[in-house]
Amino acid sequence: MRSLALLSFVSTALAATYSLSDNHVGPDFLTSFTHEAIPDPTSGRVNYVDQATATAQNLTFTSPDSLVLRADATTTLTPTGPGRNSVRIKSVKTYTTHVSVYDIRHMPQGLSTWPAAWEVQEDGWPAGGEVDILEGANDVAPNQSTLHTAAGCTMPDGRAETGTPVSEDCGDSAGPNLGCGVHAPTTNSYGTAFNAAGGGWYAMERTPDFVKVWFWSRGDASVPADVSGNTGSVDTDNWGEPTAYFPNTDCNLASHFGQNNIIFDLTLCGDWAGAVYNSDGCSGDCVTYVNENPSAFSNAYWDIGFVRVYE
Repeated sequence: MRSLALLSFVSTALAATYSLSDNHVGPDFLTSFTHEAIPDPTSGRVNYVDQATATAQNLTFTSPDSLVLRADATTTLTPTGPGRNSVRIKSVKTYTTHVSVYDIRHMPQGLSTWPAAWEVQEDGWPAGGEVDILEGANDVAPNQSTLHTAAGCTMPDGRAETGTPVSEDCGDSAGPNLGCGVHAPTTNSYGTAFNAAGGGWYAMERTPDFVKVWFWSRGDASVPADVSGNTGSVDTDNWGEPTAYFPNTDCNLASHFGQNNIIFDLTLCGDWAGAVYNSDGCSGDCVTYVNENPSAFSNAYWDIGFVRVYE
């Protein structure tokens, strides 16, 4: 019996230990990610540009330990012309069971902004699933982490997480593209407060049994060493209670999620930020604001230290 118990314990422990498979830092992003010059699927007032255009216009640039992605902050737009130039990048590789760790020093902020760091299978969406790790609109904190799936995936009440559920049907029966979201417990998880603190670390673990999302602010003494440092492996058993926890209790995650890419983007207005622009306390019209106020987007940029993936 003792041997069986020990084997069970070891199996559980090993399931939470992952080895580094991809380390995206600085210039590596220019080859390990592609710029998606596509029409914005969320109807935002943006014009996603290719890598050559993004680098020529200084919307994408790197240093040895940083990737910056930003929106144009100099051009006044005409109402009938294309949207504000911006950037959307997608990892070349796809992932199933894995852990991804995001070191983010600065995220896009400003009225009308809708930034997101997420993992998704774009083809046939939402059949292959989506995990929104860091996302929000119009500088309204806190962060919301969300699953989007095909029908037949819900989350139970009373699960072990530090965040607060805002919806429980991941298949959108409560409304188009709502998903099952969880609000983080602190305002420094998103927007201006996130940036004022120097950013922080997000991490996501995806298995057939659950999806978990964690957040640690830059000055948080409890951040695990295998999150903030490059240790070659991570043990998620040591990371404490997650911010958001999505178990397979009432959702077959293995059938609802496929091969997912990692994506960073910045859209403006659109189906979320535009729809709640006035109710979020912004005056006037969202698209007009984007067209006429280029300098308002001087802080609409990502500064990413690294993305590390463990499998």
